[in-house]
Amino acid sequence: MCIPTRDSPKDSKLNKTAVSPGLRRIIGIDPGLASTGWGIIEFGNSRMRYIAHGCIETKADCPRAERLFLIYKDITGVISQYEPREGAVETLYFARNVSSAIPVAEARGVLCMALAEHGLPVREFTPNAIKQAVVGRGAADKAQVQEMVRLILGLETIPKPDHAADALGAAVCSAHTLLL
Repeated sequence: MCIPTRDSPKDSKLNKTAVSPGLRRIIGIDPGLASTGWGIIEFGNSRMRYIAHGCIETKADCPRAERLFLIYKDITGVISQYEPREGAVETLYFARNVSSAIPVAEARGVLCMALAEHGLPVREFTPNAIKQAVVGRGAADKAQVQEMVRLILGLETIPKPDHAADALGAAVCSAHTLLL
């Protein structure tokens, strides 16, 4: 069986932190078959607090069904560990590489299923909506988004890998959007 690699949370003392009353704990997800980024923040009283981030990676030489199952198991572990109360997932975007759209869509489906299984509302945001919420303009480049995520969350460095920074951006976008 192929084993996924999940980056360890960057600050182990934040593992399994209790959600403070009145705060929204949000998991942002940047879906992908090879690399799925995730990030956890808390938002309340007009403040955001970073909790953790990481990336689930699967190997290209593993069967697709097995890769999807491993993504599901690993994101379920993240959800169980950090106990978010809502999910923010980046919508499917493909401009040139249409062949990658189906595997990414399958990964998104598995990720949304895991969130729904834990009773989390799933909010979906386009890449442009995330850029608008984080940077203030939908045409921002990747480096601008990553730097603003770092500043908004008060981090010393830009979250790595890129997929994890994008996932934190999705969580920030959700925090800026009212719940219905």
